[in-house]
Amino acid sequence: MEAYTAVISLLQTLDQPNISEIFHDYSTEMLNSLRATAEYFQDVLEITSNEKIKSFEEDIRVVVSEAEDVVEMKISEIIRGDSWTFGILQHHDMLPVVEKMDTTKKQVMEILSHDADQILELTADSLIGASSISDPMLSSHLKDDIVQGLDGDLEIIDKRLRGPTSYLDIVTISGMGGIGKTTLAKKAYDHLPIRYHFDIFVWVTISQEFGYRNVLLEALHCISKKNPKDYDEMNDNELADLVQKSLKGPRYLVVVDDIWSRDVWDSISQIFPNRNNGSRVLLTTRETDVAIYANTSSPHKMNLLDLDNSWKLLRDKVFGLEHDHPPELEEIGKKIAEKCQGLPLIILVIAGHLSKTVPKTLESWKYVAKTLSEIIASHPNKCLGVLGLSYHHLPNRLKPCFLSMGGFPEDFQVDTGRLIQLWIAEGFIRTSSGSRESLEEVAKNFLVDLISRNLIMARKKRFNGEVKACGIHDLLREFCLIEAEMTKFMHFVITPFSPAQKPNFRRFSIQKRIMDAYKLLPPVARSIYCFTYSDLPYEPILPIYRIKLLPILPIYSHDPIIHGFFSCFNHLRVLAIFPSSFGTFPLGITKLFHLRYLQFRCFVNNIPESISELLNLQTLICDGDFIEITLPRKIWMLKNLRYISLGGATYLPSPRIDNNLVTGMPNLEELYGICYSSCTNEVISSTPNLKRLIIRVLWSVRKNIPDRPLDMSSLTKLETFKLYWKGYYLEDPIKLFVFPKSLRRVSLAECYKFIWEEISSTFIMLPHLEELKLKDCEVWSDVWRLTDKDIFKSLKLLLLSELNLKGWEASSDNFPNLKRLVLKNCQDLQEIPTDFGEICTLESIELHDCSTTSEESARNIEQEQEDMGNNILKVYIHNSHSKF
Repeated sequence: MEAYTAVISLLQTLDQPNISEIFHDYSTEMLNSLRATAEYFQDVLEITSNEKIKSFEEDIRVVVSEAEDVVEMKISEIIRGDSWTFGILQHHDMLPVVEKMDTTKKQVMEILSHDADQILELTADSLIGASSISDPMLSSHLKDDIVQGLDGDLEIIDKRLRGPTSYLDIVTISGMGGIGKTTLAKKAYDHLPIRYHFDIFVWVTISQEFGYRNVLLEALHCISKKNPKDYDEMNDNELADLVQKSLKGPRYLVVVDDIWSRDVWDSISQIFPNRNNGSRVLLTTRETDVAIYANTSSPHKMNLLDLDNSWKLLRDKVFGLEHDHPPELEEIGKKIAEKCQGLPLIILVIAGHLSKTVPKTLESWKYVAKTLSEIIASHPNKCLGVLGLSYHHLPNRLKPCFLSMGGFPEDFQVDTGRLIQLWIAEGFIRTSSGSRESLEEVAKNFLVDLISRNLIMARKKRFNGEVKACGIHDLLREFCLIEAEMTKFMHFVITPFSPAQKPNFRRFSIQKRIMDAYKLLPPVARSIYCFTYSDLPYEPILPIYRIKLLPILPIYSHDPIIHGFFSCFNHLRVLAIFPSSFGTFPLGITKLFHLRYLQFRCFVNNIPESISELLNLQTLICDGDFIEITLPRKIWMLKNLRYISLGGATYLPSPRIDNNLVTGMPNLEELYGICYSSCTNEVISSTPNLKRLIIRVLWSVRKNIPDRPLDMSSLTKLETFKLYWKGYYLEDPIKLFVFPKSLRRVSLAECYKFIWEEISSTFIMLPHLEELKLKDCEVWSDVWRLTDKDIFKSLKLLLLSELNLKGWEASSDNFPNLKRLVLKNCQDLQEIPTDFGEICTLESIELHDCSTTSEESARNIEQEQEDMGNNILKVYIHNSHSKF
């Protein structure tokens, strides 16, 4: 897999739009040769199943990585003027890697020439076989076991199976490996009401070595109980015809367990006749898209067990259903169950360990709680091997994206926007030739794919289903750690190692405190992720920041050690320092010419001008709660910047250098935290492709409010706009902006003295507006009156938080497509307009710490709708204030 990742990374480097301008003609020919060879390797690694090729993957990885090292070094030398650009010297040191690539290519071609059928093509049968991997270990482990928390799932499946629909219905169950899909299907299969409802029952499991004939024989055995040898004289078509004839008369239930691909479903779905007699097929799969493909109706997706059911499952497995547990073990038992994170597979493995090998004492159970990861690792076939099936089924393009999730600590939630930027910076994403998709769009599709395969978990979602933050289950993370080390994808620095043991890796995730770890990393490192702290020996620059600092990184940028630390990694692409801080900006960072992603925390008000030397920089993140940060004017030289996020309000100077207007940043899509005083027409016109923009207004801009509004109408791709107006009272701040029609999400926070009429008249003019959030704002009038003309045509989410709002006069016509209404700390609001119950799209009303009268009005709306047969609308009331 790492060979494939290295190939895609090299191709992404060679795909740079200006690379032909950088190199001389002769060297360009060499680059074209490297590109052609790399694309050949990509094709071979993507679709060739020849086992002999696997022995060459390490050779491919090494030679491709070396080629990329040389290309990158030549690019940096040429741009910095360190080499003779138009002389023989420029291409002389590229010749050896070109020759090595050609030699490796010939060796691969020679292997494939002995098996012509496997050269860049696979038959339909081999595709089905490769993608149809079953889970016998999981089935045998969970089958007939004590289960908890499936009663609600069983009720849903029972209702679908015995429903009134007469046509053949495909009922699907999806979820991650080990969550209990087969167990639920078995419970339904054996459920007495279901047994009485159907006439014929068939159970087929899609085996690891999928065979169409085997499925047919398994089905016939369930129907007729005959020995498979009785059908030796029949071909596959005859067997399929026999299965169809056997199922045509009676009402049947067929369970197709653990199906992995659309191809497999296409190959077997034709044998199930539709006689309009209420027959059903129950399908289980880890792949949500396979479930949707089999039936476009929403699949039943299984969720992880909650803590209560996790503890019940652990307790009943260890002590039995009819035996009491020692009371002193309940607290530690619940902690053990919580660490299993709701996955029945882990709970059952740990329960087996507790019941068989560990005395049931408080101390022994505490030891299990501390060594849970080691116990899981000691059962690879039961745990990691089961989940490994999902990984090995992935196409190569998704494997590095998935393994990269192991680089984050346990329970870490990563913002999807930053994750996508990381994948792009790492070189995991490449657009296909002729495609109009951007790298971000391809990366988003990869993320959606991994979520649909139940490998990455959506931790936070927007109302429309878009994922805001994601993570990974600890068991899957444990698998990533092992697989990433084994394939040399990433090294996890969790124990000290000597300089003589420098690992041959390109990516490093430092997750434990190891002094001087930077001295042990090889100079070819491409990515460094840091998540650790050390004790702070003195007061930080700002006393309010009483935090700890990273042990591997000194604090001051003028320190020669820190300069040496950064400058030795000439190939570094990603430097992500998550929790720690520098006293000043480390100037050594600006020497990392190939750096694409930079994330850090720093007590600094100014970013140095030398950052303009990072010509490949795509993402710049400086986390922190600073009052103001000033970017240098030469930041406009960074044409590859896609994402800027700096703590506090960021001053972005005019894009004029030496009185000449520069071309701007055409690739910039996200600008978080720019201060209002730097939002000039020049800045707006120089960032034409912005999609997300956050503006902050501070006290310092009090005398800098322009006479005319900021015209953003030229930002035709802008989808998200947020405004934070801190500490300055200005009448009706909305008048300071002219918004583009493309906006989908608007959030206003801490704005004072705005006028409701301006809110209505301004935002109803945005035809695509789906989200409107007003937070901690003060208005002139405490009543929001909407007229018949005030129609928010596309609005789906409306959030009002901490407003001095007492009355609200509106009807269902004002919000015809509203799906979610959220009110937070609106304690003066007396009631929600009663007409809102007639909004046919409204799914939820949420109230957080609101008045009792508004809560009562929400309940009345819900009850009225229930009385009318509308069970879609739900009301959720949350009160966090303590009652004394």
